[in-house]
Amino acid sequence: MDLKDKRELVKELVKSIHSGVDPVALKNKFREVLREVSPFEIPLIEQELIKEGFSVNDILKLCDLHVELFREFLESRELVGVPKGHPLDLLLRENEWILKQAEVLGVYAQALLNARNPSEALSYLESTKLLLRELRKIRIHYRKIQMLIFPYLERRGIIAVPRVLWGREDQVLVKLRQLAESVEKATREKSHEAIDKIAPDLIQLSREIQELVFRENKILYPAIKELFTEGEWAAIAELSDELGYIVEVGERQWAPSVKPIYPYEIQVSVKPDQLDKLPPEFRAVIERGIQPDTYVVRREGDIELPTGFLKPSEVDGILRSLPLEVTYADINDRVRFFSESELISGFPRAKTILGRTLYYCHPPRLENYVRVNVEAVKKGQFKYREFWTRLGDRIIRVILAPVRSRSGELLGVLEVVEDLTDIVNNPEEVKKKIMVL
Repeated sequence: MDLKDKRELVKELVKSIHSGVDPVALKNKFREVLREVSPFEIPLIEQELIKEGFSVNDILKLCDLHVELFREFLESRELVGVPKGHPLDLLLRENEWILKQAEVLGVYAQALLNARNPSEALSYLESTKLLLRELRKIRIHYRKIQMLIFPYLERRGIIAVPRVLWGREDQVLVKLRQLAESVEKATREKSHEAIDKIAPDLIQLSREIQELVFRENKILYPAIKELFTEGEWAAIAELSDELGYIVEVGERQWAPSVKPIYPYEIQVSVKPDQLDKLPPEFRAVIERGIQPDTYVVRREGDIELPTGFLKPSEVDGILRSLPLEVTYADINDRVRFFSESELISGFPRAKTILGRTLYYCHPPRLENYVRVNVEAVKKGQFKYREFWTRLGDRIIRVILAPVRSRSGELLGVLEVVEDLTDIVNNPEEVKKKIMVL
């Protein structure tokens, strides 16, 4: 069956949507159509139908059916038996959302190209602007892939696939940001010429996002389902909760029965029986030869912190390399620590302040002022207090913040001193240096 015949099949479905046929019946019919039309072709056919004058609203309803049937299309392939609430299930559900938004973006973009008058074009442009704002949520999804999934692959020596996927994700995010700005500008200026210029780029962005969905669902997810252990998924689930989701998590049927295992804790290679079950793209990379990462993160003499492992000399070096200085006083308002920066020069301090009452580290005229603000942040009246002052010809910002344990116990207060002279005096020069990453 050629693309023209497939287009006629989808046309018939759209006409059924318009005439109000029961959605369940449509779903069954669309399931048959999907056997003839690949998931890659349907968005292209939708855009062709828009060109032919079919209703945008009807096409948008077709998007809903497409995504629902796409879920069944996947379930009938590699990804069977993924429990509800499992990190992989949530990633798949996020991809359903992303696919729907990307497909709708393509529909609106084609409608922009075929708008009959400027008023209609501006209406579609306004809808596109809102959709692009919503699509920015995909950064949350890709952040989980990049920060939580890729490190486990890299630990196994699988480097190429993560780098290629991250590169494509980054291209999509850059284009999304640029096009969102262009659409905002075209909406303000009501420029029909700008709209015509933007529409093809929007269509291309729609296709690239959908391609990423297919790459993840058909290549990445089947591979990690086979490779990752329950402990690895436990860690991914825990950290995914911290990073957030773009879909409702709902009630979970999955809960790990083992403790979380992080990439630095594993030394593992891909087993022969796993290799046979991997998608061809992964098999090709592994068969060319990979070297598992055996770097040891935790060393003898390290201080173990919730977010890493450091030697005392490294802690000292890091603090000296920060463009700020800190002073920490405990719950008794006694100074227990201060840092010295090699990049800025803050207020003069010496080791003789260790054990000193924090208020006595300031001139008597400021003692009560400091006391009032320290008590305020300790009581939780403020998240932090910010002050600006001068030190000679330098402009200094001082932040006073409470220090709490991860369980919420108040431990003390922190005074952070930053030299922001150049930023305050030369804001335009600073703006010229801004690079959007």
